[in-house]
Amino acid sequence: MAKPPHVLGIVLAGGEGKRLMPLTADRAKPAVPFGGSYRLIDFVLSNLVNGEIDRICVLTQYKSHSLDRHISVTWRMSTILGQYVTPVPAQQRLGPRWYQGSADAIFQSLNLIYDERPEHVVVFGADHVYRMDPRQMLEAHIDSRMDATIAGIRVPRAGASDFGIIQTSDGHKVDAFLEKPADPPAVPGDPDSSYASMGNYVFTAEALIDALRTDAEDPASAHDMGGNIIPMMVNKGAAGVYDFADNDVPGSTDRDRGYWRDVGTLDAYHESHMDLVSVIPIFNLYNRDWPILTSHPQLPGAKFVEGGHSRESIVAPGCILSGCLVDHSVLAPGAFIMEGSAVSRSVLLDNVRVGARATVRDAILDKNVVVKDGATVGVDKESDRARGFTVTAGGITAVGKGVVVE
Repeated sequence: MAKPPHVLGIVLAGGEGKRLMPLTADRAKPAVPFGGSYRLIDFVLSNLVNGEIDRICVLTQYKSHSLDRHISVTWRMSTILGQYVTPVPAQQRLGPRWYQGSADAIFQSLNLIYDERPEHVVVFGADHVYRMDPRQMLEAHIDSRMDATIAGIRVPRAGASDFGIIQTSDGHKVDAFLEKPADPPAVPGDPDSSYASMGNYVFTAEALIDALRTDAEDPASAHDMGGNIIPMMVNKGAAGVYDFADNDVPGSTDRDRGYWRDVGTLDAYHESHMDLVSVIPIFNLYNRDWPILTSHPQLPGAKFVEGGHSRESIVAPGCILSGCLVDHSVLAPGAFIMEGSAVSRSVLLDNVRVGARATVRDAILDKNVVVKDGATVGVDKESDRARGFTVTAGGITAVGKGVVVE
C-alpha cells in the first residue's frame, strides 16, 4: 500500500468582509454564523477533515477573537496522531506590518511550512458554503505534475464577468487567469459556461515557496494569491485546472451536487439560507456521509407551545416558538418568538427575541437583537433605513448585534 502524500492545509481566514456589514462589525467574515448552529469557516474545515487533510493552519487577522476561540474550542483533533487545526494570528514575523495580501499572509507564515515539511500545500478560502472532497483534487494535482492546480466551477458565461476566470484550451493546463474579463472564455466543449476560480488551490510545496519568495521581492505586487501567485505560475506553464464538476462527494443528491456559494454580500448570505429550507434543499445540511461539523451548544431541543409552529424552516436547539408562525426561515440557538408574531424569509442569529404581535420579514437579525411587542422589521424598507438599519439592493433588512427594535 502506497504511503499517502504529506499534506499541509492552509486556510485563508483574514478577510474583513465589509460587504457583510453589520454582521462583520464585531467579527471576522469566516466567523459569521450560518445555517443555525454553524460558522462559515466550519464548511472549509469540514471539507478538509472529511477529506483526510488533518494538519491545518488557519491564518487570521481581522477582528479574529471569536474566530480564534471557535477554532480552538471546536476543532480539537487527535494530537497523538499528529492531527491539528490551529489558528495562526498575524505575527509580524518579518517586521511591524500586517498581512498585505493573501500571498503575503502565507509568506509571513512560511515557518509553518518549514516546520511541517509537506510535499503539497492545500490553500483554501474560509468563507464559502459548499461540499468538496479535497483529496480528489489533490490526486488530480499529483497526476498532472503541475506546480499548482486551481479549482474551477462552471458558471454561465453570460454572467462570468463577475469572477476570476480560468482560460484553458484543453481542459487541463491553464493558458491564462483573467480577472473579471469583459468577454469570458468558454470551457472547452461547453460554449455556454466559463471556469470561475473557487479560490481553492493545491501547490507542490517547493514551487509555492519559490513563488512566494519571488513575489515578496516585487514592490509592484499586490501580494495576492489569485492576482499574483497564480498568474506567475500560469506564465511558467505550470498551472492546471480542476473541474469541480468532477468532484464526487459521498451522500450528495442530484439537487445539491456541485453547490458552491460565495456569501460575500448580505443578499447572497440571505439567499444561501433560503437554499437550506425547502423540502428538498438546494444545499442539504443533513448529509451524514459528509457531515458539516461544528460544536453545537448544550441546549435543550426546540419547543413549540401555544400553537406555535414553523414550516420549511430550520429551528435550532434552545428556541421557543410560542403561538407564532415561522415560515421559510433559519433560527439559530436560543431564539424566542412570542404570541401572535410572524417571522418569514428571515435569518435570526443566537438569542434573538421577537415580542408579541411583531412582524419580521425578509430580514437578518444579528445576535441578541430584541424586537419589541408590535414592532416590525423588513415590512417598510424606508422606515428601516430611517431607523439606521441596512437595507440591501435585494430588499433584505439587516439589524446589527444587540439592537433593540421599537
